[in-house]
Amino acid sequence: MKMIGSDYVLEAHNIFHTTEVDGGGCFNGAGNSALVLKGVNLTVHSGEVMAILGSKGSGKRALLDVISRRADGATRGQVLLNGSPLSKALFQQRCGYVTQSCSFVPGLTVAQTLHYTPTILSGYLKSSKVRQVLADLALSQVAHKRVEYLNISEARRLAIGIQLVRDPVMLLLDEPTHGLDPLSAYLLISILSNTAKKTGCGILLSLEKPRSDVFPFLDRALFLCLGGVVYSGGTRAMLEYFHGIGFPCPQLENPLMYYLCLSTVDRRSRDRFLESSQQIEALVERFSRETPISDAPLNNMGSGKVPLAYGKPGELKVWVMLYLKLLASTFSCGLVGMKTLFLRMLLLPMALSILWAFYADVGDDAHGFFTKNGMILNILGLSYGCGILTTIILFPIWRKKFSQDTPEGLYSGTTLLIAYNSVSIPFSAVSAVIASCVVYPLLLDVKYNSGIVFAYLLVALWSSFVLAEQLTIAFLLVVKVPFNAAIAVTYVLVISIALASGTVRSFKGLQPWLQDNTKGTHTRYASSLLHSIAFQSRKLNCTPTASVICPKPADFMHERLGLPDPDETIDVAASCAFAVGLAAFNMLVYLFPMPRCVRQKFKD
Repeated sequence: MKMIGSDYVLEAHNIFHTTEVDGGGCFNGAGNSALVLKGVNLTVHSGEVMAILGSKGSGKRALLDVISRRADGATRGQVLLNGSPLSKALFQQRCGYVTQSCSFVPGLTVAQTLHYTPTILSGYLKSSKVRQVLADLALSQVAHKRVEYLNISEARRLAIGIQLVRDPVMLLLDEPTHGLDPLSAYLLISILSNTAKKTGCGILLSLEKPRSDVFPFLDRALFLCLGGVVYSGGTRAMLEYFHGIGFPCPQLENPLMYYLCLSTVDRRSRDRFLESSQQIEALVERFSRETPISDAPLNNMGSGKVPLAYGKPGELKVWVMLYLKLLASTFSCGLVGMKTLFLRMLLLPMALSILWAFYADVGDDAHGFFTKNGMILNILGLSYGCGILTTIILFPIWRKKFSQDTPEGLYSGTTLLIAYNSVSIPFSAVSAVIASCVVYPLLLDVKYNSGIVFAYLLVALWSSFVLAEQLTIAFLLVVKVPFNAAIAVTYVLVISIALASGTVRSFKGLQPWLQDNTKGTHTRYASSLLHSIAFQSRKLNCTPTASVICPKPADFMHERLGLPDPDETIDVAASCAFAVGLAAFNMLVYLFPMPRCVRQKFKD
């Protein structure tokens, strides 16, 4: 475990960074690039709080992204931790980064959110660490409060706590006081300062509008303007430095805001813009002249090695934490838990129960055959629709959490999907069982009860729900808006139903090549199972008369599906294979890194 007295030093030497400022999209080529950091140097020691100050567009976030190895674009210079190059893997193991857009899983309490954060700690040590973090961040009073009811100050402290549970040696924060009232901002900065002194964690945070009351809590400051360094060093030495170059801070003035304004380009007029730009260029050049860049690191301890406090939790442990988090969210008390349970277990049975209002009294004559054919269309459509609706409501929060956690390297997309499916698939099976009990009497007379036929119905409903769910998950990988993903999946499945179900139009009306292509759809096999149940697994009750035509099931099946006698074994195997195969495909796809244009969609 990291001792309080341990000395860690984070250094950045001569950082230049170029990035795209006008993204060209996935298919339009690269956008315009710009140099956003120009020769930045900084040093942060254990137990210190350093503030990166600058106006919007000065390069604060870019610098944090470069240090955390999240930045896209070209970077020159060195970032060192205890004299060792700070690689992405090393940062993920020993440092933390709190962004502005941090989301939590609804339904969990504050204590649960911290407890289910993946770390190598477990049992009593993990519980002790959680209690310590709750106390340090003044969250003990809201430990059992669900995260969706936290105010912005409590949510910001919880986001910090998630990182502190992992015991980082350096913690980066992107404008932690943004959107907070003055009292909450003061409380947060004072808590961070106390935490740094107590645990020995070095803290590097960015601020856009610092107040004077936070000045005593800052040990170091870095002023940026358009990527250049106006000043970098201790806050006490800052006053002496600017006084020495002819810019003393007036009495009763906030020194942070005063020198921040000095380091900001005035855009109110062209003359002021030119004058302030020339002044800032002179300040940047003077500071770089007076602080020559050394090629050697400031700290050589450790001989290039950084002791690891805990290490990285294994995939199995991370999966267990994600699984428990999913279960806790599902069974949580309150609206979130009730909504989740309803969607996972009761939505499909309740949707299919509507069919009783329209198909309770259907005969076995020709008209009844076509009516049951329409009922099969509705069963497929409702099963697909419930799978889509459940997924666009429940999965996006996990996708967003995955997008935020990906840079930390805690788990892969495959681990997330395995945990999600470990909860979702059993619930969908229970839901399909209930739904089968609802629909079974509509398709078959109860006196012709058959366990095999019930199993066929269960497979058709379950595989339809899971396929729609997995297809939606696949689209949500690249489509940010859930509603747009639902529309895209609906288009795909509507076409599949229209061509392959034998309900909207018969196979005889399709071109031969289209008939062959329907074999590559799930709908063909699920529809075949439902047709077999409705027309071949029961004794027909129809007496032909002059006005009543009693068609033969084999003839009707041949016309609608092109198969007079479907093989239920093949239909069952194919239906399950499509659902399970698409789930496996998603796990494989989520392993690969996404293109930059896709990552940018989910960044904020």
